[in-house]
Amino acid sequence: MIWASAFFNIKIATYSFGPITIAFFRIFFGAIPVIILCLIKNIKIEAFSKDWLWFASIGFINLVIPFFLIAYGVQKVQSNLAAILMATTPLSATILAHFFTENEKFNWFKSVGILIGFSGIVFLFSDKVLINTENILYALAILLGSTCYVIGGILTLKISKKKNENVTASILIWGSIIVFPVSMFFEQPWNLSPSLDSMIALLYLGIFPTGVAWLLRFHILKNNGVVFQSQVAFLIPIFGVILGYIFLNELINFSEAKDIFKTLDKSCIVQSEVHLQKFKNSIVNSGKSIFFIIFLNLLLSILLFPFPKTIPTQILLLKGTITI
Repeated sequence: MIWASAFFNIKIATYSFGPITIAFFRIFFGAIPVIILCLIKNIKIEAFSKDWLWFASIGFINLVIPFFLIAYGVQKVQSNLAAILMATTPLSATILAHFFTENEKFNWFKSVGILIGFSGIVFLFSDKVLINTENILYALAILLGSTCYVIGGILTLKISKKKNENVTASILIWGSIIVFPVSMFFEQPWNLSPSLDSMIALLYLGIFPTGVAWLLRFHILKNNGVVFQSQVAFLIPIFGVILGYIFLNELINFSEAKDIFKTLDKSCIVQSEVHLQKFKNSIVNSGKSIFFIIFLNLLLSILLFPFPKTIPTQILLLKGTITI
């Protein structure tokens, strides 16, 4: 829920702020509570220690670049599409983890899953319902941003022996340092007149989907690996679509739901082998996977006919909307 809530708040923030400024304030506001937590727990922050280059690199790749790219993309696409594109993260995680980690290699089964998962992405970009010629570059920016999360996660494994709070605070500090001058030079945020909604959204983005979420993210990453951690992306489209409807009135029709099902279900195949390796009981794992897919499809199906907030009633059809 925390990760999914980021996308509609990013959309609200773009009404008043540019993508570089959103990236800066998101990192800056995220750093404050984490630094306070380190002070309370008496945890040393090693941002400027001998490992400063690792922290700076992770802060740039895992925070600055994806935060900018996703905010840039959300300017021109619905927030629910950005959430849907996050479901491709486990695919890139599986591929990159094979080459850059020692214990998360893929085999023939995973190779087939990767090809099928890639076909799901191709289908999503070729259907021209969610993504078209007007927003394809923005969608690709979001997709690239999600891949940066995986690269940053792999780099974080190199310093996984350090305390979670220390790592999170250190990369947030370096992320702020890196993006601050860029934001000041290109977007001059002091000239803006932001709305209250955008300011609240930006503050929320920093504290929860950045500060709190990154503490959780690195804890999972250190204990379970980059591929397992990336599986949170399977839940992001569900809550991203729900929250986009509740707060931004972003509706989806049958074709969009079909694209979600195809992309998510094909991406799930890539992770099947992970569950088989992690748990010896394959029957139990299959049951869990089937239950998850059924739950996902049922929940998204409910959204096909959401109750309208105002009259007239809207009936969603395959290629459009009829108003009665």
